[in-house]
Amino acid sequence: MSADWTDLDRPPLRQASLRAALTSGPDAWSTVDVVSETGSTNADLMERARAGESGGAVLVADRQSSGRGRLGREWVSPARSGLAVSVLVRPTAPIENWGWISLLTGVAVTDALIRVCGLPATLKWPNDVLLPTIDGNGYAGDHLKVAGILVEAAPGAVVIGIGLNVSQSQDELPVPTATSLRLSGSATTDRDTVLRAVLRSLARRLAEFENTGPGGIAAAYRERCSTIGRTVRAELPGGVTRTGIADGVDDNGRLLLLTPDGAISALSAGDVVHIRNPETA
Repeated sequence: MSADWTDLDRPPLRQASLRAALTSGPDAWSTVDVVSETGSTNADLMERARAGESGGAVLVADRQSSGRGRLGREWVSPARSGLAVSVLVRPTAPIENWGWISLLTGVAVTDALIRVCGLPATLKWPNDVLLPTIDGNGYAGDHLKVAGILVEAAPGAVVIGIGLNVSQSQDELPVPTATSLRLSGSATTDRDTVLRAVLRSLARRLAEFENTGPGGIAAAYRERCSTIGRTVRAELPGGVTRTGIADGVDDNGRLLLLTPDGAISALSAGDVVHIRNPETA
């Protein structure tokens, strides 16, 4: 028996069935490769993008040894406990709109989690996917991160990486602010099922973006973004921190931060913390 099958609760993904399902039909990708382990699926596809590979490639790993998230953060999880997938696309939309690809990917992941997992997924600006915690009476007010997205650009191409926690237990998660589909009461923790849903949703959202521009995606993003209306602390490049109310997301995907002096700043980069009780922030 292959070592990949020693944990029957976490079987490996099957390349043949995923290829058959995802390379045909209206939301098809051009290629789907599954590897048991790699350093980083994003790094691998960035190399293939620089070598001139066409758009539509999908690379999935059962384990990443050097996974990365936004702002260079490490993304680590036990083998076959989550999804580590990257896709290579070559957008035809104007390059000034490419910033929306990161945000539309977040919308696509929430599409899949709502539809297939039955979970009320939302987004923390720009693209952290959140799920509510569960207490004894059902969902509680706190939200925890279940998935992260890293988008990187190569000449004429974009590589989109998605890391999604699926079956991790509490003690397998890297930080207390993370959760998994299993811990959040998902209707399924079958990685094959969730992966198909995520990739089909992403294909549809990318096609919508290419066909209609960012307008439709922007409306969907604002609907799913739980940051809007919250008091937040924005940790900006250069060690600058600002606190205020998230007043909206503009047509360029920037977070509009209303600070106590009445000024509104448009933030295009940084990390946002939702402040549950501003009096104790």
